[in-house]
Amino acid sequence: MKKKLAIFDLDGTLFDTKDVNFLSYKHALEKYNYKLEYEYFCKSCYGMSFEKFLPKIIKDNKVSIYDIHKLKKELYLSNLGQAKINNHLFNIIELLKEKYFLAIVTTASRKNCIEILEYFRKHDLFDLIISHDDVLHVKPNPEGFIKAMKFFNIEPRETIIFEDSSVGIEAARKSGAGVFCVNKF
Repeated sequence: MKKKLAIFDLDGTLFDTKDVNFLSYKHALEKYNYKLEYEYFCKSCYGMSFEKFLPKIIKDNKVSIYDIHKLKKELYLSNLGQAKINNHLFNIIELLKEKYFLAIVTTASRKNCIEILEYFRKHDLFDLIISHDDVLHVKPNPEGFIKAMKFFNIEPRETIIFEDSSVGIEAARKSGAGVFCVNKF
């Protein structure tokens, strides 16, 4: 019986999806006559919930951020060729899977999370996926991490979280679990 839990963020940790997300949001926003610059996206949007950054781009309320996000999710699959896999971390996951439950906690949508895992044939590695769709409060709130620990009945002291973004690291620390910061791969 497994008594430990390893939780992984998706974007920036398991996969470099910056270009995938940028292109998907860029094209979704263009449909509504908004522009998105790459540098701005990287600095002010990537790793955050769309509910936090889209209102800063769409200031006139002529279109719903939810409509733009829905279109972004539809465009995501067509841009997956731009994603890069963190092979080193997946090698570690292979070593952990015998003794640890493996979970993903992400601010990404469930749809986009499943798409990238299937694209890279990694879906079957994980015992649980908690996405933006499964929580009321996204990172930096630790709700997703706590929910994963409760699902497996694993204490924070028996949990390690792999994260890359400042909001994700903050949420991981608030959960009481150990934290590994992924900087580059």
